Amino acid sequence: MRRPSLSTALPLALVLLANMPAAGRSASAAEQAVPPAAPSLGTDPVKPGKPEVKPYLSEADAPDPLRILSPPPAHHSPLDNADHAAFNATRSLKGSARWNLAANDVSEGSLAVLENFACVLGTRLDQARVPATLNLLDRARLDLARATRIPKVHYRRLRPFVGNEAPICVQRTQTLTDSFSYPSGHATQGWAYALIMAALVPEKTTDILARGRTYGESRIVCGVHYPSDVMAGRTNGAAVFAALLGDSTFRNDMDKARAELRAALAGGGTAPDRALCARESEALKEPPIEF
Repeated sequence: MRRPSLSTALPLALVLLANMPAAGRSASAAEQAVPPAAPSLGTDPVKPGKPEVKPYLSEADAPDPLRILSPPPAHHSPLDNADHAAFNATRSLKGSARWNLAANDVSEGSLAVLENFACVLGTRLDQARVPATLNLLDRARLDLARATRIPKVHYRRLRPFVGNEAPICVQRTQTLTDSFSYPSGHATQGWAYALIMAALVPEKTTDILARGRTYGESRIVCGVHYPSDVMAGRTNGAAVFAALLGDSTFRNDMDKARAELRAALAGGGTAPDRALCARESEALKEPPIEF
């Protein structure tokens, strides 16, 4: 199996190919378990002692991912076969700079996104200096979690490492197994966060979006998602971001975060870890995974 080649494009043809019946593969009783629900909207899952964090979008205003996303590829269809081939091929990346970056990209959430974009921004942002930005990302995260949970529970696609002993970059747990594969929640959140950050710091748009793409592809490298899961995650994240732009509270919070980030970046901050940035730069020299 040749190592996957790379391309930044997200071919529309593959999206159309994915519009097939859901995979016919059956799951065990444990694998059929419904994944844990998103955090209660009545508490702040990140800072329990802080005021309640609510999503921006009401149920009526939130996009319907079951109507927007194609179903996952049918079992043994050409796209499903390509998904499995990509999983097998990327196992050879274990121990590489790209594998290490993928392991680092397992972290998610508002604080993680600031760390993930530190090398791109050229500084590590002190969370105490960007409360409006963190509030923006924390609230949007709840909208993204809802958009991910619905198709995951509906399609119940098993993750690529289920049923084999191939290496993955995280610990195998029943919780991970039961959280299902389609679409990728990391790719959904990572792409939406990249779109938000690009809108907040437009002069860094190309670098931010390239990093957001890589963040999603890290799930393929890790072996916890198929390429079609990540592709659907990008579409899912973009759909939520488009809906958020229609919300006046979100737009107002974007304005606050934009001014806050401008001041924080202008005022300097702690330089990002040079070794981490060098490793990230080395990994990003590789073309993106082709799918």
